[in-house]
Formats: sequence, structure tokens, C-alpha cells
Amino acid sequence: MSECPHVAELPRPEPPPLTATCQGCLAAGSHPVQLRLCLACGHVACCDSSPHQHASAHFRETAHAVMRSFEVGQNWRWCFVDGSIV
Repeated sequence: MSECPHVAELPRPEPPPLTATCQGCLAAGSHPVQLRLCLACGHVACCDSSPHQHASAHFRETAHAVMRSFEVGQNWRWCFVDGSIV
């Protein structure tokens, strides 16, 4: 994994999750496939394999570039701007 400039802009320490699941999926009556955590604000959303792709929608709405997996045993981060694992 390499660093991107957007990682340097993240708050320290990492923000706590605002919820334990994707609130957008709950409101839509669907189930997220996998969860992602926005590292700028703590927003939890579903991945692009989920029907509503709320993590990508959160990026488009906020320009918060980096998120990480919110799944047990996974610690990778993704930068929406660079389109890569960081």
C-alpha cells in the first residue's frame, strides 16, 4: 500500500463511527453487503457492491476522499480521488 496526499489530510485520531451500520440502507429497507467508514467524519456507509452504494454517494456529496473497511479483520483504506488502496 502506498500513501496518497489525501491520507495526510485526515484528522488524528481517526473519528469514531457515527453508527454501527449504513443508515441509508436502513432507510431504504435494504441490507449493506459490506460497510465502509469515512476517515474524515466517521460516516458509515455501504460499499459499491451494495445496491445503493452509499459510501460512493457520501464521497460525491462531501468530497471526503479516504475511507476504510468497517468489516472485522479488514484494515485497508481506499482513496476515491486517486482510485487506489492507500
